[in-house]
Amino acid sequence: MQNYKVPLVPGPVSVPQKYREVYLKDFGSSDLEIDFFQLLKENQNLLQQILKTKNSITIQSGEGMLALWGGLKSTLKSGHKVLVISNGLFGRGFGDMAISMGAEIQLLEAHDGEFIDTKLLTEAISSFKPDMVTAVHCETPSGLLNPIEDIAPIIKESGALFVVDFVASAIGADVRVDEWGIDLGLLGSQKCLSLLPDLSILTVSDRAWKVAKKVAYAGYDALLPWKNVLEEEYMPYTHNWHSNAALNVALKSVLKEGLENSFKRHEETAAYCRKRAKEMGLELYVKDEKLASPTVTAIKMPTGMTWKALDSALRKQGVVVGGSYGDLAEKVFRIGHMGSQADMFLVKSGMDVLEQIIKRSL
Repeated sequence: MQNYKVPLVPGPVSVPQKYREVYLKDFGSSDLEIDFFQLLKENQNLLQQILKTKNSITIQSGEGMLALWGGLKSTLKSGHKVLVISNGLFGRGFGDMAISMGAEIQLLEAHDGEFIDTKLLTEAISSFKPDMVTAVHCETPSGLLNPIEDIAPIIKESGALFVVDFVASAIGADVRVDEWGIDLGLLGSQKCLSLLPDLSILTVSDRAWKVAKKVAYAGYDALLPWKNVLEEEYMPYTHNWHSNAALNVALKSVLKEGLENSFKRHEETAAYCRKRAKEMGLELYVKDEKLASPTVTAIKMPTGMTWKALDSALRKQGVVVGGSYGDLAEKVFRIGHMGSQADMFLVKSGMDVLEQIIKRSL
């Protein structure tokens, strides 16, 4: 497998050496050692600081999608109503997952590159009366950062459980779990945390725990068995000590840098990326740059060039970026400036190469 000098894929991102080195340590059994439970507790506390919440935090072994499936399966039963707010692949994905669990869904879909109108949301909640509302903070396939803070009061008033995927935004953008009334907040390790894709993290409100108790789902990805692991010092399965140790280093690094400084670093690299793209005559997917994500930029394919050709040309010069999925496949490509890749030198290097390729194609 080839390693690229300029990695700009929107996750999994490049893992810094200091995080990789943690995996080389020979840890004991997480089932038997009190040190592991102390580490788990510290990681939960650090995540509470970063995500601005007093809610419980569960940290499970598995890629970020486990948080999405486990969160929904633990709080949905057949016949529940789910209002799905969407402006992209992952937003719609919530609906597909809910349907597979026997839920009734209503899809509230925004126009391309935009977000839903709050008036339409209010009307949908009033008529549909959902048990749950789902939304995505950062839609990575389209490079959109959705204004969760604008819709949060409406959802809170409805009484529905509020489920938010901030897998690709947290740490790169401000996430306020308690202020926004998020009952289930979903996070993975491979985006702005710059770790391997091996941990699945959920913030869980008291209301969500009560629903989970009623649903009583008991699969591998279930939430309920994790509710009292610290008090009981007993887990539903053997945990990944190595990844939790790396998570601890990453969380402490985030807080050492400072959240505001992290947000600024991401915003500055994103703004530079968008500026360079427009100077090349390329068109951003996002219609209003207020919705442009600080962690990933989606750019429409240059006229007359296929994604396969662009990807190949970039790779030949040591740059790797991302294509897209679903309706946007072959229509946009994406620059991932998140976590370790929210680095001005790295983004500049990638955009310089992109500019050379664009000029040669004219």
